[in-house]
Amino acid sequence: MEKKPPFVRREFPPREASSISLALLLAAVLLLNAFLYLYLNKFYVTSGRAETDPGLCPFGYFKFGTVKNCSPWLSCEAINREVRKLKCVGEGAVKKVFLSEWKENKVVLSQLTNSELKEDFLHGLKMLRALQSKYVVRLLGYCEQQFTILTEYHPLGSLRGLNETLHIPKYKGMNTWHRRLKLAMDYVSVIRYLHSSPLGTFVMCDSNDLDKVLSQYLLTSDFHILVNDLDALPLVNRSAGRLVKCGHRELQGEFVAPEQRWPYGEEVPFEDDLMPPYDEKTDIWKIPDVTNFFLGHVEGSDIVRLHLFDIHAACKKRDPSERPSAQEVLDTYRKVLTLLIREAALPGTREML
Repeated sequence: MEKKPPFVRREFPPREASSISLALLLAAVLLLNAFLYLYLNKFYVTSGRAETDPGLCPFGYFKFGTVKNCSPWLSCEAINREVRKLKCVGEGAVKKVFLSEWKENKVVLSQLTNSELKEDFLHGLKMLRALQSKYVVRLLGYCEQQFTILTEYHPLGSLRGLNETLHIPKYKGMNTWHRRLKLAMDYVSVIRYLHSSPLGTFVMCDSNDLDKVLSQYLLTSDFHILVNDLDALPLVNRSAGRLVKCGHRELQGEFVAPEQRWPYGEEVPFEDDLMPPYDEKTDIWKIPDVTNFFLGHVEGSDIVRLHLFDIHAACKKRDPSERPSAQEVLDTYRKVLTLLIREAALPGTREML
């Protein structure tokens, strides 16, 4: 009987073992990239940030909360009959805002307070109607004769209370660099939408300081951002040579763009007729300051700022034509988010490769 040769355990030479380890590492990196692609694609598509939103009703209709079917915007008669005011929750130069109730749903009722500003109020209503989308607070009804607007209620309120909200125990898990960066991306997405809306290029004029900017946006319960106040939204029409001016008073401070400041020095008194108009790139100038607020001072936020340094420096170019578009800023933010999530998942990848 022939003897079987003794079993010999094969040893991989060092180079072959190293090649296998590298191949496994590269495979892991490829799988991670695929996961990141699917994750970010899901984030932009299913979370309400996609270019199309299947949850939206046809123009002139709405649904929200316990309302499952699309209903037509409420008329003057319906608002007077079915909406009940609960309490005043805010008041600005143009309107007073009431927390209200409609069919067991919390809603917001806004009413004109200064008749001299009715044109601003009606312009805001016109914009709210025309720009209904996932970027804009949901319109539920209006009454032009009574200068009344009904919109969806968001209990977390405006972005001015963001830091306080993130310190509430329920939301502390949201207080991370990546969640804060996503909020900044939502903000830039709104700016991009206003700059490339179906009606043309609009400039967000109620933005002379950070607090004023934050007051124009709402934080939703699922931590997204909606623009809420469109009273000061002039249209840029380059083909017709039409630029804009944000109001008729002198604007000052580093927050507003250089082209929004009086260009003729202190020796020449401000005169609105002599003030040159400008375009939507004033919104781009303000993005770094608003994003800096969003990022806050959580762990990792300084690393995000470092990665955004170049695009933010471009936003602060004194020549408006040299600043990037909102789309370019958003693209950069997306790349940075992808890069940092990848590095967080495989912190030693760069050194190993």
